[in-house]
Amino acid sequence: MTETAPSYALTRPAYVGQSHLVVTDLPLVSRFYQDMLGLKVIEKTASGEVLGVAGHPLLTLTTDRAATRAPRTAAGLFHTAFLLPSRVELARWLRHAAQNNVVLEGASDHIVSEAIYLSDPEGNGIEIYADRPHGEWTFHDDGTVEMATLRLDLQKLYESAPQDRWDGMAEGSAIGHIHLQVGDVAEANAFYRDVLGMKVMAARYPGATFLATGGYHHHLGANTWNSRGAGVRSEHMTGLSDYTLRFNDKAALNKAVAALEQHEIKTEKRDGGVSLRDPWGIGLNLIA
Repeated sequence: MTETAPSYALTRPAYVGQSHLVVTDLPLVSRFYQDMLGLKVIEKTASGEVLGVAGHPLLTLTTDRAATRAPRTAAGLFHTAFLLPSRVELARWLRHAAQNNVVLEGASDHIVSEAIYLSDPEGNGIEIYADRPHGEWTFHDDGTVEMATLRLDLQKLYESAPQDRWDGMAEGSAIGHIHLQVGDVAEANAFYRDVLGMKVMAARYPGATFLATGGYHHHLGANTWNSRGAGVRSEHMTGLSDYTLRFNDKAALNKAVAALEQHEIKTEKRDGGVSLRDPWGIGLNLIA
């Protein structure tokens, strides 16, 4: 059996490795990610579970008795975006979703990708998507990439699915990007671009910014569509606790850590990398 080649998103200098959500009903939410998205339980702990694909952890779910439901206007998660290795796998998942009455909230052709949107039982946003080949993307002179939000023909995608048995999220699937709700787009750029060194890849969406490393369309989205002016997240709040940026190049990680030190941003050493919080109190782990 040949090993699946990693998606372009994961071959860049840094990419999103894992996401960590705090939930109130762990069995309900975990079952949703297993049955509807096709993730498998990799590890169980006293307070949560780690889910992933082919032994690779992608999503940690933990429960906190003191947690209160995050308001829709709070900074935090807009969606976790699961990147499937091909359009065929996206069609196969859509067929599974339709057969199991999964409620979809939207579907878009972004030119660089095709995406389907939904939420888990506690309202955490989810994107399931497949990229078009990188060689087909259109780049502008300033290095940004052509993106749009066009209608995706779900019926056509559904009809293209193989008529075989769906056996969960395909090997090679990953978190392609994470999309945050923040209080201010300029402040998000000041942190993720000016400190961590990510590049703005699409800035023409009102109230949002899309950033990446190595020419990907975006590893990180940040918008104020529901959360303009939001401050630091409260402790013991459901939703996104933290996420991981994994660096393929140790030198790139060291450069990011040096920039954090230069800006006097507090970090803690952990698992060979560092952990910190962004301007809205969202946890961020940088590792190589």
